[in-house]
Amino acid sequence: MISIDKEYLLNRFLSYVQIDTQSDPHSATTPSTARQWDLIHVLENELKELGLEDVRTTEFGYVLATIPRNSKKENVPQIALLAHIDTSNACPGNAKPLVHRRYDGQPIILPEDQSQILTVEEIPLLAQKLGEDIITGSGKTLLGADDKAGVAIIIAAAKYLVEHLEIPHGPIRICFNPDEEIGRGMHKLDLADLNAQAAYTLDSEHRGEIDFETFSADSALITIEGVASHPGSAKGVMVNALRLAAEFIHRLSKEISPEMTSGREGFIHPTEIAGTPEKASIRLILRDFEISDLEAKGQFLQKIIAELQKDQPKAKWNLTIEHQYRNMRYWLEKDMRPVEFAKQAVERAGLTPFSEAMRGGTDGSLLTERGLPTPNIFTGFHQYHSPKEWISLQDMVLSATTLVHLVQIWEENS
Repeated sequence: MISIDKEYLLNRFLSYVQIDTQSDPHSATTPSTARQWDLIHVLENELKELGLEDVRTTEFGYVLATIPRNSKKENVPQIALLAHIDTSNACPGNAKPLVHRRYDGQPIILPEDQSQILTVEEIPLLAQKLGEDIITGSGKTLLGADDKAGVAIIIAAAKYLVEHLEIPHGPIRICFNPDEEIGRGMHKLDLADLNAQAAYTLDSEHRGEIDFETFSADSALITIEGVASHPGSAKGVMVNALRLAAEFIHRLSKEISPEMTSGREGFIHPTEIAGTPEKASIRLILRDFEISDLEAKGQFLQKIIAELQKDQPKAKWNLTIEHQYRNMRYWLEKDMRPVEFAKQAVERAGLTPFSEAMRGGTDGSLLTERGLPTPNIFTGFHQYHSPKEWISLQDMVLSATTLVHLVQIWEENS
């Protein structure tokens, strides 16, 4: 019977979310923000206190450690467990967490912004959490459960394993990384630092969920050079780059926007417009499950630009599309053992495993593409990237329990 220390897990989580670790897409450094180092140093010290081996932090902020093999079998493969320490910049990140013990189904009013209310009518999933301990922010920030829940879950599972040497397992590599929220979580990680046969990110939502299919993703940057002129004598001279940017956005089909798509439908999403009448820029993200459909979205952007260029030949346009990550399914479906072992672990934790096509990406998307199969395991966070973000402590415990079963299953099947 696995019994994760619930209060230890809770206290670790509450301490992590109070550290502001927002990442910054405009920064060229790794980590992208200096404040991420505050949590990085905390985690390095905690891993040492737990007695893990090979604890170190790389120059790019990757915290690494090893739980050594205790199995009598010498051929048990090394697996890795990962979670990201940064949070989204969608809202402020220095959370003031609140624990709502034994949730009774009544509205949860967040005190620092009482317009932020969590109700079972708005969030039906809350009705399934009666009697559980629900954790929220205070109304003006993210909670930060994405993905500090994953960090706390791995720490709690590691504590259990080092205290219960009777549980046989192979070598387990732990990695906490920066900058996942800006799509750069794995860019500076050397796979030799993991030296794993398979890995798992702890960065999924629903109880029992195992993800092995994600979006494929590109980013796009469009720059527009207009023609400057004094507005008093601009007739026939000025070409306003801001107006062209607005026209470009207008021509994007609303049917392929995030707010109009679901399921297996992809989208094009403008994330930033900036500039002056002389020069403007548009940043977008492109998402779809199939690579061919993703490429078609890039071609659609080119088509709009060509039309606008024809209408206003004095303007200069430039489109740059950058590869972000690809659907991990393309690689995992060749060997589904990492996925099947995770599903077996979920079952041993007393849950029903399920998988859905994930409308997003994880660090595992890029790791899998780079040759390290990395499915994604649930943590239990919900309403993430918003002030209404919440999580059930009991779900976090079940996730940590799943990890303990998972390392045993890898040992059994070696």
